[in-house]
Amino acid sequence: MKKFYTVIVLSLLIAVPLAQGKAVTTSPLDFAQVTYVKALQSEQGSWCFTTQVQHNDQGWEHYADAWQVVDMEGNVLAERKLAHPHDNEQPFTRSLCEINIKTNVHKVMVRAKCNVHGWGGKTVTVNLLNDVGKDFKVQRSQ
Repeated sequence: MKKFYTVIVLSLLIAVPLAQGKAVTTSPLDFAQVTYVKALQSEQGSWCFTTQVQHNDQGWEHYADAWQVVDMEGNVLAERKLAHPHDNEQPFTRSLCEINIKTNVHKVMVRAKCNVHGWGGKTVTVNLLNDVGKDFKVQRSQ
């Protein structure tokens, strides 16, 4: 009876925050984490984001499967799909270029997701007006 009660209580503790739209994790790497971003602006004005992601990939059943560049209002500006698990390559880095960001947008968030837990891990907010910041570097075209 104790085991049954424990399972119910734990289920409720997990289900309630999920129902409220809050991420719940038992381990930092259950969710995909963005650990570093380099943003490079081309002469034409588009951007290339090179993003480092860390996750506890466990084969095809549980792996980081995408990352996004999102403006501060929540609009997705670009998404990089990740086609396979990276079990033996952690953290891993992938790039996505030709991202068009309006000139009045000065901050963006880069977030990653996994195919089991979705979004909810560590994000990096990139201030496109700064050369460097916490977990990011920016290089603008001259």
